[in-house]
Amino acid sequence: MTLSKIGCDYVRPQAATLSRRLVEPRRFIQVVAGPRQVGKTTLVRQVLARLNSPSSYVSADEPALRGNEWVAQQWDAARLAARPAGHGGAVLALDEIHKVPGWSETLKRLWDEDTAEGLSLRVVVLGSAPLLMQRGLGESLTGRFEVIHLPHWSFSEMRDAFGFNLDQYLRFGGYPGAAALTEDPERWRRYILDAIVETTLSRDVLLLTRVDKPALLRRLFDLACRYSGQVLSYQKMLGQLHDAGNTTTLAHYLDLLSAAGMVTGLAKYSGGRVRQRGSSPKLAVLNTALMNAVAGLDPADAAFLRGRLVESAVGAHLANTAAARECELFYWREQNREVDFVVKVGDRLTAIEVKAGRAGLKALPGVETFVAEYRTNRRLLVGTGGIPLETFLSEPVRHWTE
Repeated sequence: MTLSKIGCDYVRPQAATLSRRLVEPRRFIQVVAGPRQVGKTTLVRQVLARLNSPSSYVSADEPALRGNEWVAQQWDAARLAARPAGHGGAVLALDEIHKVPGWSETLKRLWDEDTAEGLSLRVVVLGSAPLLMQRGLGESLTGRFEVIHLPHWSFSEMRDAFGFNLDQYLRFGGYPGAAALTEDPERWRRYILDAIVETTLSRDVLLLTRVDKPALLRRLFDLACRYSGQVLSYQKMLGQLHDAGNTTTLAHYLDLLSAAGMVTGLAKYSGGRVRQRGSSPKLAVLNTALMNAVAGLDPADAAFLRGRLVESAVGAHLANTAAARECELFYWREQNREVDFVVKVGDRLTAIEVKAGRAGLKALPGVETFVAEYRTNRRLLVGTGGIPLETFLSEPVRHWTE
């Protein structure tokens, strides 16, 4: 059986959340949000197929130009299914909705009409452009929606859906659509770069937001992938990028790349006095596939750079949880003392150190210094001499921080 066939029936955990909300009394528009190629459309279709109430799925991703009248037509058709007396309502799913000009204003008007009438039409919206979706939701739909965040696939998901072992996950990351290509690494790499990286940069970032220096943004993405797991000041980045930009521009571009679900820059923890622009960020990929595809690593290189891959995988596991606002994620460093990751959940702090080398080094001076300065609820060593990497990546972050 091929990898693609193994994974086609896998249902991600977020499907249960969406299913539960769609059988509740109508309250909010459901927004399924996340990076490209993480299975948003697949998940919504899986949920609709299991509902007892009438449902319809439509997409604005068609060659013909879609306008507000098209949204209204689809909405009216769904209203007919929701109106019969004694009926439990209906569900309308609108995919690629961001491609319709003025979509958020149209949704606001139609949703408010149904609210006034008491019509039980539940609505799901999703799209492949996280930045534009965020903008539209914030501009017109305030108070009318709630988000189900769909992150990159975790190790446990890739293992259960496609049979990945730990080494495969470190090398090929968590893109389900690329799982069937792993036996041909060069084909896999071209798919990641062409179908995911280039599409995200050109259609989700450069096309939808103002970027005065697109070449600088692209080089910054490449740099963040190559230096994932390392702390790099903005001044050093400018030196590496050979550009006449400034630190504010770099920080803004890094925010855009983070919002698109590609790479991020972790801020230094300073006891609640965090200044994102003032500290050197710790670069982190949100999917190790990006790191390996950009660097073009062959299996021998991957083995040589395993330490960076291990820390990047742990960082991605934590950062994707932080992107869903389930925690806050930082690093900490003072002089030559460093803590790889600091996870903050409410007022609880967890200090995490990652080790991927040989056994024998047990002292963690960075963690000890951090614990002495800040009230820390838990300290963890992941990897050599501590929690096995496979075990850590197999559990949700809250398992380790509660």
